[in-house]
Amino acid sequence: MKAACVIVIIIICASQTSGKKMRWCTVSETEQKKCAELSKALVAVLPPAAVNAFARLSCVRAYSTADCIDKIRANRADLVTLDAGEVYTAVKQFGLTAIAKEIYSDGGCILAVAVVKNSSEGLDMRSLQGRRSCHSGARWTAGWSLPLGHLLSRNLLPWPEEQPFSQAVSHFFNASCVPGAASLTPKLCGLCQGQRSYVRHRNFHCETSHSEPFYNNQGALRCLKTGAGEVAFVDHTALSSIEESERGEYRLLCTDGLSAPLSDFRRCNLGRGPGGGVVTRNNYRKIARKFLTAITMVFGLRGRERQRFQLFDSKPFGSSDLLFKDVTEKLAILPDDIDISQVLGLDYVALLKGLGHEGSSLEDSVVRWCCISHAEQKKCERWALSIKSDPLVCVKAASMSDCIEKIKRDEVDAVSLDATHIFIAGRCGLVPVVTEYYGEKCEPSAGSTHFETEDMPPVWAVALVRRSSKNVFLGNLGGRRSCHGHMYSPAGWLLPVRHPLSHEHNSSSGCNPNKVYSKVFWKGCLPGSRDNLCKVCMGGTEEAATKRCADNHNERYYGNMGALRCLVGDPSGKSYGDVAFLEHHNLENNILRLNSTGWAEGWLSWDFELLCGSGGRAPLSDWQNCNLGAVPPNTVMTRPVLTTRIYDFLIKSQETLATHPDSEFQLFESQEYGESDLLFKDATSCLVHTSHMDYRTILGEEFYRQAEAVFNCTRADILEFCNQDVCSIF
Repeated sequence: MKAACVIVIIIICASQTSGKKMRWCTVSETEQKKCAELSKALVAVLPPAAVNAFARLSCVRAYSTADCIDKIRANRADLVTLDAGEVYTAVKQFGLTAIAKEIYSDGGCILAVAVVKNSSEGLDMRSLQGRRSCHSGARWTAGWSLPLGHLLSRNLLPWPEEQPFSQAVSHFFNASCVPGAASLTPKLCGLCQGQRSYVRHRNFHCETSHSEPFYNNQGALRCLKTGAGEVAFVDHTALSSIEESERGEYRLLCTDGLSAPLSDFRRCNLGRGPGGGVVTRNNYRKIARKFLTAITMVFGLRGRERQRFQLFDSKPFGSSDLLFKDVTEKLAILPDDIDISQVLGLDYVALLKGLGHEGSSLEDSVVRWCCISHAEQKKCERWALSIKSDPLVCVKAASMSDCIEKIKRDEVDAVSLDATHIFIAGRCGLVPVVTEYYGEKCEPSAGSTHFETEDMPPVWAVALVRRSSKNVFLGNLGGRRSCHGHMYSPAGWLLPVRHPLSHEHNSSSGCNPNKVYSKVFWKGCLPGSRDNLCKVCMGGTEEAATKRCADNHNERYYGNMGALRCLVGDPSGKSYGDVAFLEHHNLENNILRLNSTGWAEGWLSWDFELLCGSGGRAPLSDWQNCNLGAVPPNTVMTRPVLTTRIYDFLIKSQETLATHPDSEFQLFESQEYGESDLLFKDATSCLVHTSHMDYRTILGEEFYRQAEAVFNCTRADILEFCNQDVCSIF
């Protein structure tokens, strides 16, 4: 009965294809044989109506996957399965369409691994320069993009601006076999073993074809096994093909400089990326989808005719990964309206762009900085005019969270984030570049022109009240009005919730700051929030006009200066709070600025006090003993592949400005723009190199665990956006 249902469905699919011929592109004689057997099997199992509708599957021989792309574009072939990196090239550069993704036991992704022989002593991820390398394919996910992107992000792979990336790679390794790289840099083909010929269709040397012995995962492992190369970059699915008796002869290189047995690939890998996909011409996509659906229903892992032919098995043909990867469990058919970034993932697409997959462009020499207000935009534009490094472009965003999303989408490149947003950005796959240093002196270490230190002073979160508010303490804040720097700010949002704000309003949702503050306070201003926590906010005016409660400096009660304004009230004396949660740095200067800016006159440091966790109060100068917790320093975050470029840009910029101390523009001052802490905190003395550190190390365990606990029970749109998993959504 089930078999009959399958055949009926296939007939329905086939009857709508108008008798179009299906032509599969193959890249070797063995793949041609498997394709021919598939064609025979289809004729044997399909009823005449379906056979006539699909016509006979024909197999078109090409000499490489690049040749297959050309043939499909020229309407001399219709379908081919490619590695994700090649899928991207086929779609973005050659106008083809992705119609299906391979799905494996763990979903639609693979892990990139670096395999070496145990006999290779002293070889680790940090000592690959000058070694011989084997790669599954040029621009392939596991064989090229992920491992080289990792080396680039850790500043282990030098990439001079004037060089194409492939040339930088060829200089990094002593010799390589990167099938498909002949057109990029011939030196990357030095170890390859394929037949050479001046006749194009007979030349298999360094081609993405099974006729090149060192092609794909199995070929890269063969390259390692024969001793031609010292390290093989493949995906984790290839490890199962290594004979059990030989597995002890190999190990994996881990990103921390250590190594691990082959079985530990889930922990010891170079990153995760999308697996293979099927492409066709845009006008052929509907027919091709129906054809793929039909053959997987019949010959897939659960196909009714899998005894006759197995679509995802190449052993009968004496090879591996023919037509599809052998570990494929099914094909996910992709809908019409899906963008390539949704198919391959934002991180992966951004990585490919960063590695130059689309060729060089103006973007490659421009740094795009994220600004979250009119005032930040003005300061950023002044910055751009004052430096002599790479061009700086200032891009507007709505909030720090929006900056993180834009970086992930490759719409901007970098931004300095507060500690809570560092946590979010780290969860989103962004990495540190430099960290703001709030110490007294920035003196370069011996033999270096750059300042580096492991000791990075924090700032402190404090609760501030007017001295005249005699009956306000931590513990009796229920029903009062509150002022918070902004949504997710460490001092204004994350840390206060750890303390007993109101004994009368103990909340069962203690791990969700938004619910706690909504329940404890009558109303307040928490920029980026809503409902009663926006009622005290004021919005912006003139060129910074914006709706009330915007999560940026356009809201006059945003940030540390904004929370202070909120506490004293607007110039008319209205719209004020009873307590302000902010950072201690520059607090006394900000109080003096209330007078100089004309916001509110007559306020002195003496007019304010701090609320202590013990229930008491203290003068502003006692912030070391009377605070709500330490706040890790702000850090510039970017996509991994850009860390070196952003670091070089910032250091050049910092050095240019340092040599002109009398310059009208100062990177760490914001007063002339009418705000505080624009682009960087005003308390910053200099920027410290931290791209070698994990964001969790910068935050420290205590703060990291606090942020983790809060976001485990607090919904955040930005984290939901970042947590979209391209490996499991199909």
